[in-house]
Amino acid sequence: MAYRRILLPLTGTASGEAALNAALSVARIYESHVHCLHVRVDARDVAPLAGEGLSGAMIEEMMAATERESGERADRVKALWTKFVEGRDVTLAESAEAAMKAPGATLSFQSVAGREEDIVAQQSRLYDLVVVPHPESGQDVSSSDALHAVLFDSGRPVLMAPRETPATIGTRVCVAWNGTAQSATAVAEALPWLHRAEHIRILHSPDYQRRGPEASGVQAYLRWHGIEAEAVAFKPATREVGAGLLGAARDFGCDLLVMGAYSHSRLRQLILGGVTRHVLENAEIPVQMTR
Repeated sequence: MAYRRILLPLTGTASGEAALNAALSVARIYESHVHCLHVRVDARDVAPLAGEGLSGAMIEEMMAATERESGERADRVKALWTKFVEGRDVTLAESAEAAMKAPGATLSFQSVAGREEDIVAQQSRLYDLVVVPHPESGQDVSSSDALHAVLFDSGRPVLMAPRETPATIGTRVCVAWNGTAQSATAVAEALPWLHRAEHIRILHSPDYQRRGPEASGVQAYLRWHGIEAEAVAFKPATREVGAGLLGAARDFGCDLLVMGAYSHSRLRQLILGGVTRHVLENAEIPVQMTR
């Protein structure tokens, strides 16, 4: 089992290089292909948002400013990509045939115009895994369009890269289990990791558990796949369950956290907070999520 085709939406943020490194690390493990996709803002999408009361000249000026900003952003992304591939022992491949002939990991780059959330979600459906950069420090995670587009509208697992390039990925794996359909899907989508991990710990807590199978059930399920895992209960140090989960993962020396995303509605998490939101904003390790 392997992640053969990986998508990386690039936005030109400071976390972009760390995400590139994380995606390439995964590709080296599975000898797979990483397609880096940058979505430029289409200036024509600005006009319907301009509203009434603006003259044609004002709308044209807004569109021109959007075009300039989008072009500058695209230039930064392409420069990041070019700098990244220079001097690295990787092969650039634009097709499956070319990638299959090349040893090890392969890379490609594409820049298109349109609505980022729509294009990323639609393209993600034809990939095994989507790697996204970590939200910028201080940024509200709810504003990460690419991340939520993949989680809610692609049906594919998403790996959020940490802000700093990790030394390893997937050797010591924690599975956050709460009995929900989301966590069950996350475990199934993470089987390629679980098959190769050296140590696996299932983290569970009465404060995190929902209606559904207990952690012992996950252990039994994984044994059918020839995978052994220990189940360990964690206790939140405060009322924040997400903090307790990350603390337990840190104590284990975890280099990949697998979990379901948004078992409560995203609106509820946005207003009240929640485990998913806390992990997305505070995790310092790679996190693979499935909705």
